[in-house]
Amino acid sequence: MYKSITGKIFEELKHVTDKEYILTDEYNKDIYSKDNTEDLKYYPDVIIRPGSTSEISKILKIANFYKIPVTPRGGGTGLSGGSLPVFGGICLSLERMNKILEIDENNFQITAEPGVITEVLQSECEKRGLFYPVDPASKGSCFIGGNLAESSGGPRAVKYGTTKDYVLSIEVVLPSGEILNLGTNTLKNVSGYNLTQLIIGSEGTLGIITRITLRLTALPKFRKVALIAYDDIYKCISSVAEIFKQGLIPSALEFMERDAIKTAEEHLSKVYPNSDAEAQLLVEFDGNNEEVIFADIEKCALISEKYDAADVIMAEDTSKIEEIWSLRRAVGESVKNISVYMEEDTVVPRFRLPDLLIGVKEICTMYGIRAICYGHAGDGNLHINILKDGLSDDEWEFKTAKAIPEIFKLTVRLGGSISGEHGIGLTQKKYLNIAVQEKVILLMKEIKKIFDPNNILNPGKIFDL
Repeated sequence: MYKSITGKIFEELKHVTDKEYILTDEYNKDIYSKDNTEDLKYYPDVIIRPGSTSEISKILKIANFYKIPVTPRGGGTGLSGGSLPVFGGICLSLERMNKILEIDENNFQITAEPGVITEVLQSECEKRGLFYPVDPASKGSCFIGGNLAESSGGPRAVKYGTTKDYVLSIEVVLPSGEILNLGTNTLKNVSGYNLTQLIIGSEGTLGIITRITLRLTALPKFRKVALIAYDDIYKCISSVAEIFKQGLIPSALEFMERDAIKTAEEHLSKVYPNSDAEAQLLVEFDGNNEEVIFADIEKCALISEKYDAADVIMAEDTSKIEEIWSLRRAVGESVKNISVYMEEDTVVPRFRLPDLLIGVKEICTMYGIRAICYGHAGDGNLHINILKDGLSDDEWEFKTAKAIPEIFKLTVRLGGSISGEHGIGLTQKKYLNIAVQEKVILLMKEIKKIFDPNNILNPGKIFDL
């Protein structure tokens, strides 16, 4: 259904931006053929790195006219294949659009282009006593535009919410090349349908975001961390709901089982306290009253004792806090270095986490596969990394094809969803009907057709038309 990029089309594209930003060599094609999703590769025909909204508009007009697939790409940190150019065509990289346009200290807002690295955006805000709380694990390399496309979450979602909760307005280019301004830079707005939120989390299938205005909060003055070790993994995960039932609101609450911690230690060449414990919780509190934070941590420690916690370690100064966080942030990357893997991003209501964890372990045992679990326990988001280890290719394909649907069906039975923050993308679309009604999927497809009748923008993601 798609056309190849002929010499004539290529000449038209060369008139849009400087030739140095149009790449066709094999080295760059290989770089842009992959993201952080397993070991998948799909090669684009050409990589274009536009520098403005106007250039993106022109590229999309050409692509739409000739029916050339266009795959938008941010930092390439995605975990569901959202930026893989599965039909070739144009890989549209947003890396040059990396400017912070304005920080409005009076109204607690920041306006930026999509290629700004999330950690850079956070740092610029913090210099002014402002706070952008959304904290994805890949914040040092992911782009804020990609965060919007996936509605990224991260550890702080438990207290502060996810990306969608901070977006005030966006500029977006439709597949036709039309430029829309959606939303408004006010805290209240009910002027018709909320098309801004329709774009957020649409995984680059409806439009390309080219300018973003986010709301900010005041930067908390203090934060403290407790690392709580348990000798019983199920008591560990069961204590999570009790922490909230007792009125505590941590800014992060992370779960790591022993295998996750051990692989992180090996990856970092560093030994952490209580790493032989069956599981640990990383609990962070922040705020402007240090005494209240200490009291919350003490109350959290007392709750953990009721669940037979083996030890509680508290970090007060910045260096110790960051040292503990380095353990948690290293888990994802270190687990991926063990072997070929599949990462599932399940999420359930917080109180059902123990049922999910028990069920996942039973399913993996039944099919003879190994899974390492960790994640954002405070919001019910469990990352399940299934490892190939010594399985043959045939065993791996057979066992994962059986186990993964069982895990997702269990997740849905527990009131959850098959993706908490990684998106559906390419790798999860075959499971979408487990979590979403067929009628809802049909409505999504109709929306896609309205925005993108020629299906040129990030085709093959979320569902097939």
